[in-house]
Amino acid sequence: MNEPPYNPPHLYSAHAGSEPQPLQPAQQRMRTAWTADELMATEFPAPRWAVPGLISEGVNLLAGPPKVGKSWLSLGLALSVAAGGMAMDSVPVEGGPVLYLALEDTARRLQSRMGKMLGSDRAPSNLTLATSCPPLPQGGGEAISQWVERNPDARMVVIDVFAKMRGVSAPGSSAYDADYAAVGHAKRIADHYGIAVVLVHHVRKAASDDFLTEVSGTNGLAGAADATLVLKRARGQADGVLHVTGRDVDEAEYALRFYAEAGAWQLLEGPAADHTIGDTRATILRYVRAHPGAKPKAIAEGTNLDPTLVRQTCSRMANDVQLIRKAGGYVVPGENGGQA
Repeated sequence: MNEPPYNPPHLYSAHAGSEPQPLQPAQQRMRTAWTADELMATEFPAPRWAVPGLISEGVNLLAGPPKVGKSWLSLGLALSVAAGGMAMDSVPVEGGPVLYLALEDTARRLQSRMGKMLGSDRAPSNLTLATSCPPLPQGGGEAISQWVERNPDARMVVIDVFAKMRGVSAPGSSAYDADYAAVGHAKRIADHYGIAVVLVHHVRKAASDDFLTEVSGTNGLAGAADATLVLKRARGQADGVLHVTGRDVDEAEYALRFYAEAGAWQLLEGPAADHTIGDTRATILRYVRAHPGAKPKAIAEGTNLDPTLVRQTCSRMANDVQLIRKAGGYVVPGENGGQA
């Protein structure tokens, strides 16, 4: 006699034979129309942050090249948010249930990775992991919704990778419309429940000055997402730079260091530029930031660097637009009147 298929209780209802149910109408949860005076008189709650300053409620597209460490980063964030405490060793997070869909991993690989990341810490019971789930339009969205319904304090859902759950495009739709609709399935869940959904994705092979255009696919992906985060490899003292922009997130870039022995990404202090250039340039940049308008002689005296080296390096940094010449001295672009 064949046994019935097993539906994991952490994604589907525990009742035998039950099917994932669609989202219930959200009219009571989210109003969608006001008169202008009503809108201005309404007090809205602040956005709920899974990781303050980085990952807010809504859809967050986390992209990066293969093997850059996206899965290590997303799993580390999931562990931190589930347990509460510090994300990336420096950002305080409120603990709560997290669902992590590791669709390119096995249970053994997840266990190995988490063992490395946790060290002697206890694994958080608030983190639910699954290695399979149907595409969002074919039952995956309903399965996630059921998990959130059973975990009303849920803070984050991570889908690694998004390509495994985006589903088949509607016949005749353009590439842009297909991408926009694919993210829309995840956004529907995020908006309905007011939680953060992280979609792990890839970038194109060709680099670009605009990190948003590096996201693989059309602009429909970033256009539908509430925030886009792109993890890129970096030079200098940092192992990576996380570029962030979004509707509720200030555009910024953060330098990160990866500790392979612990499988952990650490957020480095200070502007990313201080960590993505060589030691000499970083020393000069920090000094000029603290002393805008400083001339090479003052920089050399204040940093104990060789004066000739300072003059040559400042000139090269100006050519690379890492510094701006002003009244015989230097300022940092975008700061103290520095015009890039």
